[in-house]
Amino acid sequence: MSLTESNMLQLGIEAPDFALLDTVSGKEMSLMDIKSDKATVIMFSCNHCPYVIHINEQIVNLANEYMTKGVSFVAISSNDVVNYPQDSPEKMKELAKEVGYPFPYLYDATQVVAKSYDAACTPDFYVFDSELKLRYRGRLCPSRPKTDVPVTGEDLRKAIDAVMNGNAVDSKQYPSAGCNIKWLK
Repeated sequence: MSLTESNMLQLGIEAPDFALLDTVSGKEMSLMDIKSDKATVIMFSCNHCPYVIHINEQIVNLANEYMTKGVSFVAISSNDVVNYPQDSPEKMKELAKEVGYPFPYLYDATQVVAKSYDAACTPDFYVFDSELKLRYRGRLCPSRPKTDVPVTGEDLRKAIDAVMNGNAVDSKQYPSAGCNIKWLK
């Protein structure tokens, strides 16, 4: 595991399109299937990363709260499953059910989607507005494993609230930090 920070994709760009397998439903899902007219949260994640495991409960709570307000969420795993079999689609489906993900958990087998979002780590969060323009990228909150900082979701929550209310998102955005994406060799 190598601690890696987000690349901080340029704000204002349009969300790159995708069509990926939802490991939970077994159906292919595109960005247009997931898009919300309020806000769309895209997160790069995986099963085994301790940084993701540390925040999973808060992600589920946040998604359950905001999905009732019309915000859509999706998680995407882009890890190399040959060398990291715990991140395989079958294991992704198991984890999504175990943890209670209320959103699709997509598998990016070719890693093309991760590259198009310039994703670097898990977790890595992106918030897009109703026109799919990027308004936030970065961390969930300042908490990290093995610290006393509580997992609140405050950074992501503020960004979603701003986007939902048509307000500017604070320009001071902090990169997420976690395990590097396990790139295909």
